[in-house]
Amino acid sequence: MPPQTLPARPGKWLWTCRAGFEPHLYEELAWAGADPRLLGEALVESEGRQGLAPAFARQGFRVLASLRQGALEPLATAVGEAVAALPPAAPLVLQAFTPDTPQGNALTAEAEALREAVRARLPASRLLAEEERAREAGALLVSLCMAPGITVVGAVPAREALSLAAGGRRRMRRAGESPSRAAMKLEEALDALPFEPGRGEVCVDLGAAPGGWTQRLVARGAKVIAVDPARLMPELASHPRVQHVRESAFAFAPDEPVDWLFCDMAWRPLEVAQLLAKWGRRGWASHLVANIKLPMKDKNPILLRVRHTLTEDGGWKGLTVRQLYHDRDEVTVMAHRR
Repeated sequence: MPPQTLPARPGKWLWTCRAGFEPHLYEELAWAGADPRLLGEALVESEGRQGLAPAFARQGFRVLASLRQGALEPLATAVGEAVAALPPAAPLVLQAFTPDTPQGNALTAEAEALREAVRARLPASRLLAEEERAREAGALLVSLCMAPGITVVGAVPAREALSLAAGGRRRMRRAGESPSRAAMKLEEALDALPFEPGRGEVCVDLGAAPGGWTQRLVARGAKVIAVDPARLMPELASHPRVQHVRESAFAFAPDEPVDWLFCDMAWRPLEVAQLLAKWGRRGWASHLVANIKLPMKDKNPILLRVRHTLTEDGGWKGLTVRQLYHDRDEVTVMAHRR
């Protein structure tokens, strides 16, 4: 790790990641031939590549400028000049974030102050107020990444962005009745999809107990077949739209195809991938959202095998593999059959 955060080079891409996962992101980018360079905690630079979407990256953008820290007003002026040079036709979503580290998080207030100062320098007509409409509006996400000693300015079309959240840090609220952190992982995964389970759709939740994912699916109006030998929360076990099947996820087979397959099991990743591939191969579900736990070492080789198993053996299409904000030593996979 560099002793101080290195400046990103204009024209390169800057990727953010979970602290401690820089080596895995670096290796992933190197395997893609993107010539990575470690800049500091949670920050990796690389060449751009068509369709590059690293699993261990939370967000990525093309660097416009890299500026040394200084007084707010001169810094905001320099950032504003870099942003003003962007194509005038596209609306802008202006975001500020810091690397997700203790040193980075200490700069949060300064980053927000910079964003407001830059916003004041831009025509209001260019700024899109609603971040959620960025893709629909064809907006550019403009990122101000304030790291120790360095501020990086960059942009990415919203339609190509890994996340619409600043720095890819999509914080989901934990509902008071949720039984575990698992519910937030599901909420973030569904937030990343263009659609989610609708009222009356049938979902299978493999490894459901104690019911974090089942609970959030029921709240959306879905019918859930919760598969787990262990008990569910009492309010779920008696819910009219929950069918609890008390058997192993590896032995269960649905009576008929379902709309969605969900899976969040603390199990060996390749065995889980083979299970999910079986569901795809047999056409038992139309859509897939699953969490894959990763080993301490050899994460990228395992992910390559997981991808191959799901797509080549399982026939799942449109596969995305992402380490989301609420994921820890794991990734979330999403795919469909049609």
